[in-house]
Amino acid sequence: MEGFDNKGKLFVLSGPSGVGKGTICKKLLENIDIDISVSATTRVPRDGEIEGVSYFFVNHDRFEEMIQNGEFLEHAEVFGNYYGTPKQKVLDKLAWGKDVLLEIDVQGAMQVKANYPESITIFVCPPSLITLKHRLAGRGTESEESLNQRIAKALTEIEMLKNYDYYIVNDELEDAVKHVKSIIYAEHHKIDKIADEIIAKYREEE
Repeated sequence: MEGFDNKGKLFVLSGPSGVGKGTICKKLLENIDIDISVSATTRVPRDGEIEGVSYFFVNHDRFEEMIQNGEFLEHAEVFGNYYGTPKQKVLDKLAWGKDVLLEIDVQGAMQVKANYPESITIFVCPPSLITLKHRLAGRGTESEESLNQRIAKALTEIEMLKNYDYYIVNDELEDAVKHVKSIIYAEHHKIDKIADEIIAKYREEE
């Protein structure tokens, strides 16, 4: 990033299912220099998935060993398979000066914040619950009962908003991407942690 702060930062993007987190992340990758965090999982690789690109594939015993060793920023068990964010791989990228973007659910975001307090959390809100329901219905994969359950869960997740650093509303995709980019830019230009470094640089020119 342009400026004095060349340290990598971890940005965590989360929000309800169907709010457009994945699409925002994809657009960000096309616009700025940022790395997407790759998760580890115990599930079997699907056709076309690449080790280290799609996921890091590990067996069940190894994953549990990694949990015991505190090797994850966050992890969860979903339908009998583990998923998690390997801590060291993220820390290595940050040490190299790379920003890292992590797309994850609300529970995972809170784990990341607890394990890495320097992370910057961004909550993606829908314009309204009605709009969110229409988006989910547009997938054509949900029953009315399932839709109502997802909306109820979305409201519960929105109530976690107060635990985040920032929020954006994904009404128009391009605007949402622009807002996330603005947050990333602003975080690299905060005075609180680098004021002495900036002053010292100018003093060197005396």
